[in-house]
Amino acid sequence: MTTFAMVPHRLRKEAADLASQAARWLEARGHEVRVPEEDARATGLTKWAWPAEELTIGLDLMMSMGGDGTMLHAVQLVCGADVPVLGVHVGHLGYLTTVEPAALTDALERYLAGTYQIERRMMLDVLLTCGGEEVAKVTALNEAVIEKTASGHTVHLGVAINDRPFTTAAADGMIVATPTGSTAYNFSARGPIVSPRHRALVVTPVSPHMLFDRPLVLDPDETVELEVLEGRPAVLVVDGREIAALAPGDCVRCKSSSHDALLVTFDGRDFHQILKAKFHLADR
Repeated sequence: MTTFAMVPHRLRKEAADLASQAARWLEARGHEVRVPEEDARATGLTKWAWPAEELTIGLDLMMSMGGDGTMLHAVQLVCGADVPVLGVHVGHLGYLTTVEPAALTDALERYLAGTYQIERRMMLDVLLTCGGEEVAKVTALNEAVIEKTASGHTVHLGVAINDRPFTTAAADGMIVATPTGSTAYNFSARGPIVSPRHRALVVTPVSPHMLFDRPLVLDPDETVELEVLEGRPAVLVVDGREIAALAPGDCVRCKSSSHDALLVTFDGRDFHQILKAKFHLADR
């Protein structure tokens, strides 16, 4: 028996319907199916509801049924448990998803037969300290962002690299992204696109109001610390989730995580061809 978990997009009925169909298909073949309690209540899949704190015990595969946001949620749920994640595309862009809904049964058969590959993606450990005390630690697949909370203003940040002061930044925000996250908010802020096979920290200012306004690409063994300086408050957002409001003196420290995200693929995925297709790049 193989144990599967599913996370469907909470607002897309087609995702919940697909999850229900897949669950029944798997159960008919003797496998166990779990859906995190909150997601099960939101999508009507309560038959398979499972306590979140016990979700990864004995879990073999996590499935995401939605877009990249759902995929980030699924990765967070199994972070640190070395459980691979299969992304089923029921969304829009779908950089992280692998399988189209019509091909899900075939993908499950191939997974059960062992004919799949695992693609490792670097993740980011994000540590928030307030008043010298650690108040939150989260892991990101895409990015950590400190951004302004009021329209028409900037945030002032002290930027340190490897515990040494680097610069003072005035901007709408500052992004610290992984290579996977380089095609997310970092891309919108005109940061570099980095192959997800690479390991690096990408530091990109958002609408900077300063002379030095270039993104930085750092070694994965380096650390970045952002301190909120005097003036206006800010907010910390990690993979699209607001973590905390920040006041002057609060610090966010980012470094590569000891845990990788494990993404299931079939026949390999060509990142550059996916990029080409998403942006409708023509052949020369």
